[in-house]
Amino acid sequence: MSVESPLSTANGSSSTPRETTASPMAGPSQADGLRRLASLPAADRFSSRHIGPDASQESEMLGTLGLGHIDELVDAVVPSTIRSSTGLDLPGEVSEADVLAELRQIASQNSVWTSLIGMGYHACVTPPVIQRNLLENPAWYTAYTPYQPEISQGRLEALLNYQTVITDLTALDIANASLLDEATAAAEAMAMCQAHAKGAGNTFVIDSRCHPQTIEVVTTRAEARGIHTTVVDPFVEGALDGAFGVLVQYPASDGEVRDLAPLCADAHDRGALVAVAADLLALTLLQPPGALGADIAVGTSQRFGVPLWFGGPHAAFLATRTSLQRSMPGRIVGVSVDADGAPALRLALQAREQHIRRERATSNICTAQALLAVAAGMFAAYHGPDGLRVIAERTHRLTVLLADGIRRAGFVVQTETFFDTITVTTGDRTSEVVAAAREQHINVRVLEGAVGIALDETTTVALVAKVLSCFGLDEEPGALEARDDELTSPLDPSWLRTSSFLTHPTFSSYHSETEMLRYLRSLADKDLALDRSMIPLGSCTMKLNAAVEMAAISWPELTGIHPFAPLDQAGGYLRIASDLEAWLAQVSGYDAVSIQPNGGSQGELAGLLAIRRYHRHRGDDGRTVCLIPTSAHGTNAASATMAGFSVVAVGCDDEGNVDLDDLRAKVDAHRAQLAAIMITYPSTHGVFEESVRDICSIVHDAGGQVYIDGANLNALVGLVRFGEIGGDVSHFNLHKTFCIPHGGGGPGVGPVGARAHLAPFLPGSATVPSASPRYTGGAVSATPYGSAGVLPISWAYIRLMGPDGLTAATKGAVLAANYVARRLADAYPVLYTGRGGFVAHECILDIRPITAQCGVSAEDVAKRLVDYGFHAPTMSFPVAGTLMIEPTESENKVELDRFCDAMLAIRNEIAEVAAGAVAVEESVLRRAPHTARALADPSWSRPYSRAKAVFPAPSTVARKYWPAVGRIDNAYGDRNLFCTCPPLEELAALATAAP
Repeated sequence: MSVESPLSTANGSSSTPRETTASPMAGPSQADGLRRLASLPAADRFSSRHIGPDASQESEMLGTLGLGHIDELVDAVVPSTIRSSTGLDLPGEVSEADVLAELRQIASQNSVWTSLIGMGYHACVTPPVIQRNLLENPAWYTAYTPYQPEISQGRLEALLNYQTVITDLTALDIANASLLDEATAAAEAMAMCQAHAKGAGNTFVIDSRCHPQTIEVVTTRAEARGIHTTVVDPFVEGALDGAFGVLVQYPASDGEVRDLAPLCADAHDRGALVAVAADLLALTLLQPPGALGADIAVGTSQRFGVPLWFGGPHAAFLATRTSLQRSMPGRIVGVSVDADGAPALRLALQAREQHIRRERATSNICTAQALLAVAAGMFAAYHGPDGLRVIAERTHRLTVLLADGIRRAGFVVQTETFFDTITVTTGDRTSEVVAAAREQHINVRVLEGAVGIALDETTTVALVAKVLSCFGLDEEPGALEARDDELTSPLDPSWLRTSSFLTHPTFSSYHSETEMLRYLRSLADKDLALDRSMIPLGSCTMKLNAAVEMAAISWPELTGIHPFAPLDQAGGYLRIASDLEAWLAQVSGYDAVSIQPNGGSQGELAGLLAIRRYHRHRGDDGRTVCLIPTSAHGTNAASATMAGFSVVAVGCDDEGNVDLDDLRAKVDAHRAQLAAIMITYPSTHGVFEESVRDICSIVHDAGGQVYIDGANLNALVGLVRFGEIGGDVSHFNLHKTFCIPHGGGGPGVGPVGARAHLAPFLPGSATVPSASPRYTGGAVSATPYGSAGVLPISWAYIRLMGPDGLTAATKGAVLAANYVARRLADAYPVLYTGRGGFVAHECILDIRPITAQCGVSAEDVAKRLVDYGFHAPTMSFPVAGTLMIEPTESENKVELDRFCDAMLAIRNEIAEVAAGAVAVEESVLRRAPHTARALADPSWSRPYSRAKAVFPAPSTVARKYWPAVGRIDNAYGDRNLFCTCPPLEELAALATAAP
């Protein structure tokens, strides 16, 4: 089933944006002449605003390294054997004013029509208080994933709200803190069913009335895992024979509301599990999946205040029963206590980050859509249960009015029992109805001999009258509205929800703008994000997300496009996607790029699936082994497993490099079965491995392909191209190197690039075939362009920086890492270095000798940094007991020095423990971080002063960050798992118990 997608855009250009062979210089601005970097006045150069150190600071930092010029550092760090011989052929740097003007012109190529297509995507109203104070607020969008809970209590509470919304509406026991989209969430549900079902079959039944994009993604994922799927009506006798699970849409994609209870009972009798893809707004009126017997519920929370954005980013949900919680994908927020017994939140059951389990994982999800989950949760809090019911009831009543009018116009409404979507038999009049709708600038879903119409929160009686005119019924809105009292709902009373939901005070306390504004501010104040200080996380590239880059994503021309609208209405998005694919191909040295994957893990999966299809296309079905170094990101092994490969580990030497002898041995042992190797470059250990070309050659000589993880691309842009050093396919994290902010754990975008021989196997779209005609791979995301709504951020970054600015940023990142490593090396050993003792873009500090000497751990250092006003580095990855630091190019020398000074001051505190002046258990390190509540405790008896606890450096006096809670008791949280908003009496009891 496909959506009408005209073959040309509104301006007459080709609608095949996947063609990336055109010059990256192409575009409307070319006619005016693109200004090169040298022609821009210094004040207009965005690169000087993005790159932190000025010329004077750069010189001082180089002096610390014993160097006189940045290129000396690059020559010393980056092996000459991998350096690209040509610069980047990209448009030149432009000013901030110019880039906004150019984006305005591009956005104007979109046509925002009224889209009544449905398929899981609906227009909605984003409350301005949420748009301005959350989605457009750097305190929220620059935050990192809340792995450090003491400095993340605000976003953890917001995500706990979201989980409560999902569990309440689905009537299931536990929900995660969001996934990527409904289609991939359904695929995750399939994996859960397979892991827990008692039935012996290997078949997963997919409801033929599921959304077509969901069917496509689930079948793609199933094929790779060796799971047999059937797409049938699951309510037909015998449909579940041999099935371990079934996925059913509720309401169905055609709008029909069906009683799921008999299906659930039948499945359970056979030992199968039931996953329901549900509509959240419908669940405010309909019996919830949990009450009908479902084991898992999935779906999207997009219509809870999140813009359409041509397909994303939108937070998906997954809820399940307690018995299945151990295999849930993604993150779960749980309630715990801190060291003083005060209530606190944390990420519960850390095994939910299943990629930590590597090849034993059943999910590779890493990035979620946390920012959008927070927005959806706040939408629910702003409206409350009564407000949500009003929206749902009004939408349903308008649909009843629409169905009545269509019947009176002489058409047959196929959907007998509906909530907000109907399917109308139009036969040979289909093109006539669709044409009439287009004249009104209305999009409907085009089916074979029928049309689908889905109403939403924004629908009015006047719009219903317009739609009816397309069927030949001309009636004034007033006359239509007068009929409302005469019409009855097709929903049987027994199918309506009787249980309450959103009863926690959070959902009845913030209905005025003043209240919501202050609630959002109070939560943001609890957190430490990039708007307060640098976030020195290794491997995660927390760099500047400039306001000018973020500006366009709120423009109506970009927020209001339905992902399955005809492509002639999305010319602006097609231009942005086409430009980005071409520019990323230029940056990476690959021949083709797909922008579809909506997270780095999905980019990994897409690249590995392309390798798998390539081998099968050549008849090499037996190539099923993927080699992965022990230093690799955990998602690598998980993604390889998701793609149907067997993982074989390759060891690393004492310098952190891939052990070539072990690699050769593993290649020889698996030569006939070798499909690929996955490596990260620069390595996860923070060095440029000299032997990367040798690694690629060894694998290629054995018939394998080389996947290079692009997580560390920030150290390469303008200097090294994956395609030139032996890579065959890679993903690129736009939320790292290309400035899409992390958003507290998402959104993320992970485009995948490949050389020409793999290009045909990149992810395409059977739902909208004309969106990617060259690519035959199955979809890995629900929509052809993934999280299209945030692509303008990366587009703007590349245009603002230009080729010279991008290269300068890479050099700046390498300089910052080496400056920090050199300043800290005497106090903390740097675990891995390359030639000349230099690192790449990040460095690993080895805390293990300190721990062995006096008991102070990497966690102690990380928590003490909070008192100095800093987010912790990456703890115990990729080596346990270490801290990995990546300063990025965006931090100036003042901030880098402030961080280094804090680390050196902490080293002096460690020395006090080592000298026996204080026991580690009673030290300022082990008791960190320190809260205002602890400071005010009249019984303070610690062997250090209050001033030392909370004002350890002069800068902390002027810009003090107060953590909301003390160090969190993780064990308590796992022993007492509670993952929804806790009752107030429980919080009161905990608070009373705390000192």
